[in-house]
Amino acid sequence: MSALAPALPLPASAGRIGRRSMIRVTVMGYLSIAVLLPLAAIVWKSSGAGVAGLQQAVTSPETVSALELTTLASVAVALVNAVTGTLIAWVLVRDTFPGKALLNSVIDLPFALPTIVAGLTLLTLYGPLSPFGVDAAYTRWAVVLALLFVTLPFVVRAVQPVLHELDPEMEEAAAALGAGKSTTFRRVILPNILPAMLSGAVLGFARSMGEFGSIVLISGNIPYRTEVASVRIFGLIQSDDVVGAAAVSVVLLVISLLALLLVTGIERRTRRYER
Repeated sequence: MSALAPALPLPASAGRIGRRSMIRVTVMGYLSIAVLLPLAAIVWKSSGAGVAGLQQAVTSPETVSALELTTLASVAVALVNAVTGTLIAWVLVRDTFPGKALLNSVIDLPFALPTIVAGLTLLTLYGPLSPFGVDAAYTRWAVVLALLFVTLPFVVRAVQPVLHELDPEMEEAAAALGAGKSTTFRRVILPNILPAMLSGAVLGFARSMGEFGSIVLISGNIPYRTEVASVRIFGLIQSDDVVGAAAVSVVLLVISLLALLLVTGIERRTRRYER
């Protein structure tokens, strides 16, 4: 007479593999619903008019002008942020002064503030009724000012932790060898913080390429002068040209994706040098 053999318990490693698989499936499912499927829908919608229609939507004079202005303004903002953001991070890490904690909190305000509120604030400060007598509204300078506001935290928050972790003994050794402050910064500090500076600047560039809320009020949205790509997309949708709007969106998507890949490459190279 034979009895049924008792079920053998699964190894602990099998349970861990099962949990990891479930986590991966959950993560991929969430990313697909929140990010990948919407992006795929935009790409699919842009192909609705065929290659000729897609090319026509992207190469129309007004669209080209909007893309040029957006790209040039984003590059300018990234360069300014690389310098000023590093200076702000340096002051927050190396200096002590009253109100430092408050200033450190204010840096993140552009992340928390709705962008349309930021645009209204900038219009109040730099518009026709500016209390400072500075009227930059409806000009290309207004676009740059708005982008500088919304991208302020990127370089600051990227450089800050690197400065915190920087070994002060390296600077002391350079000073002991007779190096001045400028030489120490150029030869010792800058090579260590440069990857963080570049990463923050590129992320700010990617954010600038798709910015809408802070620009739409203060720029005036004048075609061929102050109209940026995101506002151009909004105008195409209002004109019931959804395919054209999707085509311009794909261009911004590709540019932002390339920027993020550049950031990933910078981070990988940094980790390789640290090993």
